[in-house]
Formats: sequence, structure tokens, C-alpha cells
Amino acid sequence: MGLWRDQILPRGVNKGLDNPDCNAHRERAAAGLHGTVLELGFGSGLNLPWLPAAVECVLAVDPAKVGRKLGAERIAACPARVEFIAPDAEVLPLDDASVDSALVTWSLCTIPDVGRALGEVRRVLRPGGALHFVEHGRSTDAGVARWQDRLDRFQAFACGGCHLNRRIDALVAAAGFDIERLDTHYLPKGPRILTFTYEGVARRGEGVARRG
Repeated sequence: MGLWRDQILPRGVNKGLDNPDCNAHRERAAAGLHGTVLELGFGSGLNLPWLPAAVECVLAVDPAKVGRKLGAERIAACPARVEFIAPDAEVLPLDDASVDSALVTWSLCTIPDVGRALGEVRRVLRPGGALHFVEHGRSTDAGVARWQDRLDRFQAFACGGCHLNRRIDALVAAAGFDIERLDTHYLPKGPRILTFTYEGVARRGEGVARRG
């Protein structure tokens, strides 16, 4: 799975998720980001063109190094500094309360211990900092959700650990975030088991965030 996960899948994602529908979501997700931004699932930097001018630095987390090559032109053109800090979102090499904002798009589906990763995001966000997210996940339509459950293990095997049936809003809330905005809908193209979308902003909740 190393070659498939590390070389072939990143190229497929770079091509498949660079389209007008996805980019409209990226632009909305990036709105309001500022200062130092932690990005989980940086990939090939598809979010970089949509970052506001207020973003000074992007701390990139991604296991596939080929994404850096695929995104070289985007990285070079981005006014913000891009630093690759870790391959693993479950253990972030950052101090508590050290980043202003966080961003994740179409990546929470693949993280093995997604709860731990979201806990790390909360830990490193400054008080009042927000997580901006766009993710596919479990549909609110019972019939679609049943098919997601049936096909989930096959999807995970074939697509680098990608899960179809994660309740993104529940996972974010369970990690100690207060969801400020949430929109759920299907993307206009593609099968419904793959395109049910959670788009929103969640603020770091009150209380002390500690390393999990």
C-alpha cells in the first residue's frame, strides 16, 4: 500500500479535487483565516490560492511527500510562508496555544485516530481560535447512510484509509469545539455516498486544552 498511498493516491486527489465545485468550498472555508494557520491534509496545496492576505504562515501536515512536488508552483506563488511540520496529525510538534487558525478540507476521513488529531488541533489553537473545515461524511439520509456503512471497509482499503461514514460534526464537537456554523449538503456531481458534505467553522471551546 506504500506506493499506492504515497504516490498514486496523492496524484489522484490533486487532479480529482481541483475543480470549480471544490474550489468554491475552499474559498468559503478559507475566509476569515489569519496569522499562523495549521493545515491538516495539506496535500498539494490546493487551498493556497484561496487564503486571505491576513494569513502569514501555513504549518502543513501531510504524510505524502509527493504532494510537495505536485504543489511546488502553488507554494512558490503563495504570499504566506509554508512550513512542513509533520506527517502525522495525531501528534503535532507545536506548543499549546501557538496557532491562530486551523484548516482541514477532505482529510478527516483518512486520519486513523481522528478524535486524537482534532484534540491536538484544539490544543495548539489559541483561545478563541477557529477550525475551518470542509469534509465528506455520513449522510443524514438513512438510505444513503446504510450504503456508506456497507461500503466503508472497501472504500478504506482502496482509498488510503478514507472512510465514508464519519459524522464530522459529532467528531468536531466531541473534541471540545463549539460549532459556530455548519452547512450540510451534497456536492452537485458524484455519487451520494461520496459527496455528502459538512462545511463549517468551529471555535475552540473554553477550558484548558492539553496534549492527548
